[in-house]
Amino acid sequence: MICAFEGWNDAGDAASTAVSFMSRALRAERFAHIDTEEFYDFQANRPRIRLAGVDRHREIDWPSVEIYSASVPEAPRDLVLVQGIEPSLRWRSFGALICELAEAIGVQLVITLGALLADVPHTRPVAMTGFASDSALMRRLGTHNSSDYEGPTGIVGVLHNMTAAAGLPSMSLWASIPHYVAAAPSPKAALALVQRLQELVGVTVDVAELEDATVSYERQVGLAVSGNPEVQAFVERLEREDDEEIEDDEDEDDDADQLPLLLDDLPSGDILASEFQRFLRQRREDEPPQDAGS
Repeated sequence: MICAFEGWNDAGDAASTAVSFMSRALRAERFAHIDTEEFYDFQANRPRIRLAGVDRHREIDWPSVEIYSASVPEAPRDLVLVQGIEPSLRWRSFGALICELAEAIGVQLVITLGALLADVPHTRPVAMTGFASDSALMRRLGTHNSSDYEGPTGIVGVLHNMTAAAGLPSMSLWASIPHYVAAAPSPKAALALVQRLQELVGVTVDVAELEDATVSYERQVGLAVSGNPEVQAFVERLEREDDEEIEDDEDEDDDADQLPLLLDDLPSGDILASEFQRFLRQRREDEPPQDAGS
């Protein structure tokens, strides 16, 4: 069972995009949904009106959690995909429903996906963190960083804890999103989650669509960064810090030691992120519309 939810656990829409992509790629079929009446504050997650049919009658789309199944030839087991919006209310009851479903259909592993904002540069491979219900699963998860986070959590953290407590083997896999580009969806992080999922569950899908979107994402973010000297300096600092972290037991050189002093006058990351989001919005507004065939 693979779960992801839009909202607090889903920086850059990466986790929800990954599960949605897997569902489409595997032509998964919906076999259940969770009634939203008990679990959502509709003032926080409002239903949407849409015009449907040839007579354009009005229909209401309610916030929902949909559950899909996918049978994959030659894969070690079938997949159950849970996707929707993070519920607002009664998380323990919601988690109990997921655990009950998982036990009823014989789920052997629960994988929750999340994405978080971090001080990481967009120019590097997506940093992954994770944790698991036991040491063997932690080794199988194979992330370089085991999360030691303490603090507020979302439904992903609650579900991981509840499934593990129910005796269901559980993993949680998280992608790191550059916080200075938080407002932009990140196909790059979604691709990284999908690729890691393929290894974990023994399923292969065609990721060309996400790869193309990632190339476009990196190009657009790169252009925006190069157009803002303060953000560019901040990204360069993150790149240096990332390079230092992956060096094996090497002493920091003099330039690295001086780096914090050289960048003392740089605005904080939060200020840069806010300025960068305004820059991206302005860039989109200034771009001429493309022809349909371009």
